[in-house]
Amino acid sequence: MSDHRTRDEQAPFWQRKTLSQMSSEEWESLCDGCGRCCVLKFEDESTGEIHPTTVACRMLDLETCRCTCYADRLRLVPECIRLDAAAVRRYSFLPESCAYRRIHEGRGLAWWHPLVSGTQDTVAEAGISMAGQLLSEQGIHPDEPLQEHIVRWIDRPDDE
Repeated sequence: MSDHRTRDEQAPFWQRKTLSQMSSEEWESLCDGCGRCCVLKFEDESTGEIHPTTVACRMLDLETCRCTCYADRLRLVPECIRLDAAAVRRYSFLPESCAYRRIHEGRGLAWWHPLVSGTQDTVAEAGISMAGQLLSEQGIHPDEPLQEHIVRWIDRPDDE
């Protein structure tokens, strides 16, 4: 991890603070609402490689890419992962575009992130949002292999 924090008090919080130094409000504002962390993933048992799918958690609103039960998600969806500063290091499934991953790796936020652009619209304009592109896990047959829904994300890690 590269530490590109600045001591400039006028700089935005994500440039001045590490993830663990952020307030709850700052932490939550880093989520760009792309929906990628809420998709079901397939792990290739032979390689350990994680493959995202086009199938989303049943609690994800497929149009807004926001959790419909965010406050109770860990209780209602036991397999949901609580992301915190310590966990970011452990979760390699986070896309390259994820703000938490970008900050952790010292890359800052991309131009399209709402905190930079000032609008949520840029997440979709950059091709990062999964809005309208996912199926709910409730919409697929229980016997249907998850592997049939593997997708390759367009990740633009160098878009600053």
